[in-house]
Amino acid sequence: MFDLILKNISRHIHLTSEETERFISVLKTKTLRKRHYLLQAGDVCRFENFVTKGLLRAYTTDDNGDEHIIMFAAEEWWISDLFSFLSDTPSTMQIDAMEDSEIISIEKPDLEKLYADIPKFERLMRILFQNAFVAQQQRILASISQSAEERYTSFVKKYPKLEQRIPQTQIASYLGITPETLSRVRKQLAGS
Repeated sequence: MFDLILKNISRHIHLTSEETERFISVLKTKTLRKRHYLLQAGDVCRFENFVTKGLLRAYTTDDNGDEHIIMFAAEEWWISDLFSFLSDTPSTMQIDAMEDSEIISIEKPDLEKLYADIPKFERLMRILFQNAFVAQQQRILASISQSAEERYTSFVKKYPKLEQRIPQTQIASYLGITPETLSRVRKQLAGS
């Protein structure tokens, strides 16, 4: 049941069998049906979440009701609202399931206790937070410096298996372009 998350964290830290048992003891599993929320805007994000099955998205909705997708999370990805989680402030985004999904969560107080009891978990979370920061920075730079075609091509290269699982309108939102522009870009690339 916890094999996937243990495999994921073993890329960054090595746990003894006692540390593994301690870690597993604080994990909570959740099942989300398609379109159900993991986090709603206005709620404080109290969990770090690891996807074991399914697909989620984090997004914000502007005053016009338009959705702006911040990130997708498929199997073996972590997802939360880091700002809300770290600052204990209400979230400005929603996280919902795009497919029936299974999540493993760890609550903030349990994570803080793990930091104290098993300091290598601080290293793990530092690495995960650094990776999240770098990914966000790369995404911002791409959105201000790359063409729609370059952003789409990068998305497909970086996430080749996701393109078939995500509606084109949501890929367009993630890329910061209109669905019409995405359609045009895809036709151009198919013709080249």
